[in-house]
Amino acid sequence: MTTESDEDVFGTIIHSYGRSQGIEDGFLVDVTEMANEAGIRYPVTLTRGVYESYVTVPPKVRWQDEKGRLWDVLFMLYLAIREQRDAREIRFTLLVRNDNRRARKVELKAVCGPDDEGAPCITVMHPHE
Repeated sequence: MTTESDEDVFGTIIHSYGRSQGIEDGFLVDVTEMANEAGIRYPVTLTRGVYESYVTVPPKVRWQDEKGRLWDVLFMLYLAIREQRDAREIRFTLLVRNDNRRARKVELKAVCGPDDEGAPCITVMHPHE
């Protein structure tokens, strides 16, 4: 049985876009420090879309702050990881209040994969990302 190398299949790789570049460009937001506080041992990033939708406090929304909203995302992720320990992709929900009315349930997806050096890391994104 013969196997083809990446170069045989795809040709010479001209450019790759890694996790660190995504963080540098602002497409990913590194939240590893607070994730560690929440009990998650791998580095964690959120996509910019998730951060803007569920961590950034919308204008005029009362009694909310980014630190608390980020904690909510990470704690719910922590609980989901405990329930689905061996999964590479985890779906989880949390309640988010983006106006001064009632909180609504939203679904997020977390994927565990390799970082730029091959170590495990977690990326939290919208289900469609």
